[in-house]
Amino acid sequence: MSQLMLVLFGLLMLVGAVAALYLKDTVSAILAAGSVSLVASLVYRLLGAPDVAMTEAAIGSALTTVVFLFSWARIQHRPQPPKSSQSEETDSNPDDQEDHQL
Repeated sequence: MSQLMLVLFGLLMLVGAVAALYLKDTVSAILAAGSVSLVASLVYRLLGAPDVAMTEAAIGSALTTVVFLFSWARIQHRPQPPKSSQSEETDSNPDDQEDHQL
């Protein structure tokens, strides 16, 4: 039974990793990557390493996912820098760019 569980958990980890790579939504990809780590902690528990399983669940799954989600939220709410007047002038007329180059 445990051999079958290990294979199923391995396949589940593979599906989660592929989903994390191909998902377009960043939050969903972060959650898929966190699920891979959570399933890995179950594998460690099945293999008889409860200390490694707890560490993987706490740090690998929970803490890493929370840090990634917090970072993503911070990036989304970052104010955009204003455009400088020099870049607006060069963007408006491409012929003027040749005059300013040395």
